Amino acid sequence: MDVRPYLFFDGRCDEAIAFYRDSVGAEVQMLMRFKDHPEPQGQAAIPPGGAEKVMHAELRIGETVIFASDGRCLGQPSFQGFGLALTARDDAEAAKLFAALGKDGKVTMPLAKTFFSSSFGMLADRFGITWMVLVRA
Repeated sequence: MDVRPYLFFDGRCDEAIAFYRDSVGAEVQMLMRFKDHPEPQGQAAIPPGGAEKVMHAELRIGETVIFASDGRCLGQPSFQGFGLALTARDDAEAAKLFAALGKDGKVTMPLAKTFFSSSFGMLADRFGITWMVLVRA
């Protein structure tokens, strides 16, 4: 058994996939668009203008798989009440990942040495997802 985060980008999933591919090396394991729904009754669930939007995607980031979708395609993703923790091999990798994820985002705690990690920082990326980047001691 495992638990996988499912992120709904509300119409910005393709943008998010490209961003995570560039920033943290995400690999697309699977992608299905709304227009590719295999059952005719599923076609009725396509959001207006959403045929090309992502119905379901699976992204591998390191050893983790994250699910993603455009959801209702309203253009206003809202990510509240959770964050994703990303562990880096060393301080240099942590700095690189932190800078990449923070591009067009908002740093809430700059990357710095803490009592539990040689590098730890928090930010909200351009989609509003909270990330904690750290080096595991």
